Amino acid sequence: MKMDVKVGQCMTVGVFTLPADKSVRDAARLLKKTNVGSIIVTQKGKAKGIITERDIVYKIIAAGKDPVKTKLKSVMSRPLKVIKASDKIETAALALRNNKVKRLPVVDKSGRLVGIITEGDLLRVYPGMVDVITEMQEIRASKPSEYFTGVCEVCGTYSDELKRDEGKLRCEDCLEENEV
Repeated sequence: MKMDVKVGQCMTVGVFTLPADKSVRDAARLLKKTNVGSIIVTQKGKAKGIITERDIVYKIIAAGKDPVKTKLKSVMSRPLKVIKASDKIETAALALRNNKVKRLPVVDKSGRLVGIITEGDLLRVYPGMVDVITEMQEIRASKPSEYFTGVCEVCGTYSDELKRDEGKLRCEDCLEENEV
């Protein structure tokens, strides 16, 4: 059983963007309206930075700056760190940790913005991954003579007498075919 979950399978699609010459107030209003935590900032149609709720509080409100006069390009976080939709989610988790960020914009093969992956997205798929990893460890640790109940990993048939063979749970018919 191979776990190969890609970023594109668990990312959030529909990223909100604003041009870099818009005001911080515009960004704050869009954050409120859409109930998201960040907006991708664009220049000439390309993603160049990100502005978060935290950026607005720390860089504008706490600093006493005027959100109407302050442009996004002056407070956005840059350079924009991105990840590819085809990358594994393990890569995304490491990138979030190593870059000390909570979200990463996701791009396709052409570099176009297609989504965003957040810590929350990873946490949503994590419990299922833990179950799969635990099950795989139990299967590997079992003795070859032990029988299992479940679905054959080769043909998909339910059986009360599955046996571990070459790292997979196989029914009697698939075991016989494998011996031939």
